Amino acid sequence: MNTPIEGLEVHTLAVHADNRGWFKENWAGQGLRPVQNNVSFNARRGATRGMHAEPWDKWVSVAAGRVYGAWVDMREGSETYGAKYGIEIGEDTAVFVPRGVANGFQALEDATAYIYLVNERYSPGARYAYCSYREIDWPLEVAELSDADKKHPALVDATPVPPRRILVTGANGQLGRALRPLLPDAEFCTREEFDITSPGERDWSRYWAIINCAAYNDVNGAEADRAGAWAVNASAVAKLARIAEEHDLTLVHVSSDYIFDGSVDVHTEEETYSPLSAYGASKAAGDAAAQTASRHYVIRTSWVFGEGRNFMETMARLHGRGLKPAVVMDQRGRPTAATDLAKGIAHLLTTRAAYGVYNITSDGDTAGRDEIAMAVFAGLSGNPADVRPVTTAQYAELVSPEAPRPPESTLSLDKIKAAGFQPSHWRTALALYLAVREG
Repeated sequence: MNTPIEGLEVHTLAVHADNRGWFKENWAGQGLRPVQNNVSFNARRGATRGMHAEPWDKWVSVAAGRVYGAWVDMREGSETYGAKYGIEIGEDTAVFVPRGVANGFQALEDATAYIYLVNERYSPGARYAYCSYREIDWPLEVAELSDADKKHPALVDATPVPPRRILVTGANGQLGRALRPLLPDAEFCTREEFDITSPGERDWSRYWAIINCAAYNDVNGAEADRAGAWAVNASAVAKLARIAEEHDLTLVHVSSDYIFDGSVDVHTEEETYSPLSAYGASKAAGDAAAQTASRHYVIRTSWVFGEGRNFMETMARLHGRGLKPAVVMDQRGRPTAATDLAKGIAHLLTTRAAYGVYNITSDGDTAGRDEIAMAVFAGLSGNPADVRPVTTAQYAELVSPEAPRPPESTLSLDKIKAAGFQPSHWRTALALYLAVREG
C-alpha cells in the first residue's frame, strides 16, 4: 500500500484461522535482514509510545491485540520530510519502516503485544532522533506515557536524522584522492584515522557502504614481508566483509590483475585465481574474502596512475633527469587512470548495479610497459627512443630482480560496459595526466 512517506510500506499478511486461533507468516524477507526481534507488551488500552527515529529499519506487527501505528519522516534531505501517516495494525498487517522515520504506536486493546524486527542492534553510541507524540492525532486518550516520551521536542525543533554515508579507507592513495570530488559527502579516512587491520568499535549504522582503497602495494616487499601483505590485503578485508555482512552494508573492494598468472591474453571476471607472487596471493585471498559479503562490488584493476606514486610518475621523473631507463617489454596490459577507476566505482554505487565482480581499467589498446614509458616520454616532448626495451630476465640482470609478475594483465571490460560505464582511452587519460602534472 502506498503511503505519504517515501519508503514506508504497508503489507497485508495471510492469516489462517481455525477453532484454536490463528497462524500467520509474520516476515518472509521483505525489506530487511533482521538481527534482533523485540516485543513490546502493553497491559492497558491507551498505552502510547513514540516518536522514536532510530538509525535502522524496522518491520512492525502485532502478536496479540491491535495498535494504532504512527510515523513521521525525520530523514534529513528526504522528499517527504515531515510527512505523517497512521493506520490500525491487527494480526493481518505489517509495516516496513525505513531508517530515520520516527515510529510510535498506541494500544487499542488491553494486553497488546507489539513486535518489531530490526536490522541493527541497539548501541548506546548510535545517533537517535525523536519528536513529540503530540505530532500524532491518536484515536484514544493518551495513557501510560513514559517521562522520556513526554519531553521529546516538536518536529519543528527536532534534530533530523542525517543520511547514511560512505566510508572510504586509504583516503590519501591515488584512488582515494580521485574519489573525493565524486563523493563529497563521504567520510574519507587515512590509515591513522581508520586502520583496516584493526577496525575497532564504530557506529556502523551511520554508513551504507565501505569503499576499501587501503592496500599493501609493495609487490617486491611482499616477498620478504608476506605476513604484512597478508594482514592488510587478506585478513583485514575479511574483517571488513564481516562488518558489511553484520550491518547490511555494501562493500567495495579493489583487487588486482596480480591475482592471475597472465597465461591468457584477456582476463575475464570468471577466471580462476593463479597468482605468481606473495603479493598476488594476498590480493587473491582478499578478493575471495570480499565476495563473502552479500552486498559486494569486487573491482579488479591494473596499473593505476593518478595523484601519487606510480609508473607514469616514475617515467616522467626519469625523463626530467635526462635518463634513459631500461623498461620491460614482456609485461603487457592496459593502464588505469585513477579518475576512470573512481568514476566506475561511483557508477556502480549510484546505479545500484548487480552485485559481483567487475573489471575496471581505462579502455584502449594493450601495450607493453616499454610502450607506455615511450608514451610518457613522447607526451613530455621527449624522445621515445630514450626508453630501452628489455626482457624481464634482462631487467633483473641490469637493474634488480623483482617478484614475478603476470606477462599479460589486460582485463576484459565487457561487463562494466554492459553495466553502463564507458572508461576513457588510456592514452587520452595519460595526456591529461601529463598536462596537469606539467601544470
